[in-house]
Amino acid sequence: MVRKTLIFVLAAAMLMLAVAPAAAQAEVGPITQRIIDRGSLICAVNAIVPGFGSQNDAGEFSGFDIDVCKAVAAAILGDPNAVTYRAITAAERPTVLASGEADMISRNTTWTLQRDTEWGATFAPTTYYDGAGFMVKTASGAATIEDLEGGTICTNAGTTTELQVTDAFTERGLAFNLQTYQDFDAVMAAFDSDACDAVSTDQSGLISRRATSADPGSYTILPIIISKEPLGPLSPQSDEQFADIIRWTVWGLITAEELGVTSENVNDMLASDNVDIQRLLGQNNNNAGAYLGIANDFMVTVISAVGNYGEIFDRHLTPLGVERGINALWTDGGLIYAPPFR
Repeated sequence: MVRKTLIFVLAAAMLMLAVAPAAAQAEVGPITQRIIDRGSLICAVNAIVPGFGSQNDAGEFSGFDIDVCKAVAAAILGDPNAVTYRAITAAERPTVLASGEADMISRNTTWTLQRDTEWGATFAPTTYYDGAGFMVKTASGAATIEDLEGGTICTNAGTTTELQVTDAFTERGLAFNLQTYQDFDAVMAAFDSDACDAVSTDQSGLISRRATSADPGSYTILPIIISKEPLGPLSPQSDEQFADIIRWTVWGLITAEELGVTSENVNDMLASDNVDIQRLLGQNNNNAGAYLGIANDFMVTVISAVGNYGEIFDRHLTPLGVERGINALWTDGGLIYAPPFR
């Protein structure tokens, strides 16, 4: 009798699991709701770093970081073009984040302890691993930091580069002058007018500037990296649900590259029998967006709009001569890695 009762209880439990409803839709947070009500995402970006974030004469924005904005808009609103871009300087970032002028920032921003806490920021996964360096005039013959002793190093204000340059010269016991400007356009203008002996910013920014200059050969990037600069988007700590959407959208882009899901084949992949692809795309009764309070198949819309991580990289950075390096997938020896969609 006891055995029959136990079998009955187990069978009932299994039946309940079999007919259990899908995961309840997550509660929408205040920033996400504001985006939905407005019908657009306000994304603070850089307008003067070709490849990452720049604006053309027609006022159109493009770049690696711009596509992150488009991906988040596609995830929430189903439309990658439902974005209002707000071009900001580096120094404006904490104010813009705290004031609510923008819903998120996707603008070559380094994740640091101070920013994570004092800015009240929630950093999304790192989208580009970088490091600060130096660029000089090729004609100067400078090849090391020691060659810059006593010189003027220029960078833009409100960045971690100011501290990194100071640390690099102080640790080596080298005298130097640090000059800051409001943005990197002003930095380069000063550099080109010989007001600076070298400029310093993230290597990606230096590569971008050299590649898009009138005479790339006149600039030399020194073969030294003086810091770790994990770059990525961020949002206010006031809405964890919105932060989760950004987080899993970025991870979705990475996972799509891992699984070979692209903007060209994503619709064909809907019929894939690969369970990991089904989970990523929210197919075959697998929950994905439902956990985040958005469309369950949100990554289908995202990938259709901007492609996977590798496609975004190849579209904007490869043409500038930026190599994948440590920004290759973990399966290719890089640092780009995403938790599983399950």
